[in-house]
Amino acid sequence: MNQNLTTDRQTFVTHLECSITGERYEADQLHGLSRAGRPLLVRYDLDAVRSAISRDTIEARPTDLWRWRELLPVRHTDNIVSLGEIETPLVPLTKSGGPNVLVKDEGRLPTGSFKARGLVMAVAMAKELGVTKIAMPTNGNAGAALAAYATRCGIETIVFCPDDTPEINVREIAMQGARVWRVNGLIDDCGAIVGKGAAEGRWFDFSTLKEPYRIEGKKTMGLELAAQFGWKLPDAIFYPTGGGTGLIGMWKAFDELEKLGWIGSERPKMFAVQASGCAPIVRAFEAGEEHAERWEDASTVAAGIRVPKAVGDFLILRAVRESGGQALAVGDPAILKAVEAAAKQDGLLLCPEGGATLAAYHQALNTGLVDEDDKVVLFNCATGLKYPMPEAPQALDRTRPIDFDAL
Repeated sequence: MNQNLTTDRQTFVTHLECSITGERYEADQLHGLSRAGRPLLVRYDLDAVRSAISRDTIEARPTDLWRWRELLPVRHTDNIVSLGEIETPLVPLTKSGGPNVLVKDEGRLPTGSFKARGLVMAVAMAKELGVTKIAMPTNGNAGAALAAYATRCGIETIVFCPDDTPEINVREIAMQGARVWRVNGLIDDCGAIVGKGAAEGRWFDFSTLKEPYRIEGKKTMGLELAAQFGWKLPDAIFYPTGGGTGLIGMWKAFDELEKLGWIGSERPKMFAVQASGCAPIVRAFEAGEEHAERWEDASTVAAGIRVPKAVGDFLILRAVRESGGQALAVGDPAILKAVEAAAKQDGLLLCPEGGATLAAYHQALNTGLVDEDDKVVLFNCATGLKYPMPEAPQALDRTRPIDFDAL
């Protein structure tokens, strides 16, 4: 975290706003969904931000997540909880991707995934607003990030995950201080348990987009991209989409940056990438619908995007359509092939969800949705080290003659 933060700081949050009706809600109060049952969006006095800081000020700061503090909701720096949220690098994927393909490698963040961005902000705001107990459904990485940050600032945490959640995720959640329960169902079944407990006053519901601040943490991906690209944006972004918080957050970030005068009106084509075994957003996009029906019997190797129904579905679809992008589905064989290609050709270990973006890029390239000359960013949302890898069974007996040619 920046060492030059003062004890208190000026904040520019004016209010919260229902994402579907525009109804205003007071800042500095604890909120879940709006009265319409939709996510709340944080709004800022961007004119005041523009008067207070410049792009040059931002560029002079250390390149961590908190360099963007004037565009973030935490009012008092004493409430910031940090594990060292860096600006993640853009890694060329020239062999398995192409000459203009970059991977934003979110696996470098604390707890090894981009969930750290959203949860560090949501937990800091929970601390600021006096929350003492949190529950959340997770497919793995979000629960790990929540456990880490909540434990760090003393908030009690209960996490529910599908019973086939990767074992390493379940164990890291438990190791980092949360009570974790495996549930015989999918993530929305876990969410129903969280919702019922919240309705009974047992805890605060931290489900995706059911509190307003995870979007604000995730939007830093878009802020970083603008700075990393010299205050222009790439031609296309391929984003692994389950709950879609990051895609929604980046689209919000671009709008705020344009209103500040820091970027122009050009936007990347936003590609929402899903697995063909769980593709509710793709189905809704292709049908021209504003909302996505629940995907039954969801199944994919990319557990992080196995989200049968997203509360922010209309915000994802809106961003994709406004950008001229598309929602794309890729099969598990293509996902695994892409993970292997990136590792063996470019030395970058992608998680399955990151592999989905590489597979979707090639699909888009083959169908003319993007060109080889387009500057493209793929999101690798977690370190590949958390996921199963093929066995490497070869062994060498040092006591026997060694056939060096065979090696």
